[in-house]
Amino acid sequence: MSSVKIIKVENNKQLGEFIDFHYDLYAGNPYDVPNLYIDEKRTLSPKQNPAFEFCEAEYYLAVDADGKVLGRVAAIINHKANKKWNRKSVRFGWIDFIDNTDVSSALLKAVEDYGRSKGMTEVVGPLGFTDMDPEGMLIWGFDKLGTLPTIYNYDYYPRHIEQLEGWEKDTDYVEYYMRVPEKVPEKYTKIASMIEKRYNLHVKKLTMKDIRAGYGYKVFKLINETYKDLYGFSELSQRQIDQYVKEYLPLLDLNLVTCIEDANADNKLVGIGITMPSMSRAAQKCHRGRLLPFGWWHILRAGKFHKTEGVDLLLLGVMPEYRSKGANALLFADLIPRYIDYGFKWGESQVEMEDNEGVQRQWGALNPENHKRRRCYKKIIK
Repeated sequence: MSSVKIIKVENNKQLGEFIDFHYDLYAGNPYDVPNLYIDEKRTLSPKQNPAFEFCEAEYYLAVDADGKVLGRVAAIINHKANKKWNRKSVRFGWIDFIDNTDVSSALLKAVEDYGRSKGMTEVVGPLGFTDMDPEGMLIWGFDKLGTLPTIYNYDYYPRHIEQLEGWEKDTDYVEYYMRVPEKVPEKYTKIASMIEKRYNLHVKKLTMKDIRAGYGYKVFKLINETYKDLYGFSELSQRQIDQYVKEYLPLLDLNLVTCIEDANADNKLVGIGITMPSMSRAAQKCHRGRLLPFGWWHILRAGKFHKTEGVDLLLLGVMPEYRSKGANALLFADLIPRYIDYGFKWGESQVEMEDNEGVQRQWGALNPENHKRRRCYKKIIK
């Protein structure tokens, strides 16, 4: 398709086309879980996304001779992450394209050219602005229902990249599917009871009053600490934390959020488990990612009234010095009974590094199934 043209997104109309292309490409797909349009626009807007304090980005559309959109991609430079990891990376994200290698290669070349113009020496992705954005291209598990916090893509995406010269694996992520048991596994209850007595750790359930009193900030500072060594992670800024505390924490069912405190250290927050009802089916019913006219009702039913079969394990973090003590057992001992009460049948972990054995061992008593794998690719540019 020699007539493929790459255009830079420069106005709101083009940004709308950029966002809408995913809905067009995946219309009717039974596994794709599209992001809400309002969330996509907020994330991609420099005025609304605090990550632009330390990131810069350009967005591109691939179009044919008639102006029909054939693909899209974001080129992102996270200066904070590059400094932390001593890399000169330009990231590609929000990549979608029809099954034509002229289109996919043109999109990736646009990212490469942008990175080269900024002095970057490698292209990596799919990645977002930060770890709070979806990351990793699905390489197997195409017949599994996606989740709202992750990327779903057609099986030809990785084939296209692997056929292009210079691209190689940078890292892989895995995801696990688990059945909610009829009762809390004895392993978790025994360890939880033991560490409560031995280390004086205890569960703290949050209220909105707690969040307003500063616990929300403690939660995200803990996430900064527990996630600091993960691939590509950049510390959340104060503006980002402010946004998450103000806009996202109030949306959570706090029964499904569990904190761990150390009574021997003035009730220091040492662990957090943030989970939420699966929004996958509800999001699929939001026409083109819109909450109106009826999308809001499906989201409300799933989130507020738990009219969904699954639970997404969004963020689980324990401070390094407490992991060997088995502190995560307290999270499961508290959360699993709540899943049972709500009638959830299954849970799904979010992306985990393939070599993060410590995290993966924590699922052992739940008979986890590794049902998806996704990859970040890398290309060296000169």
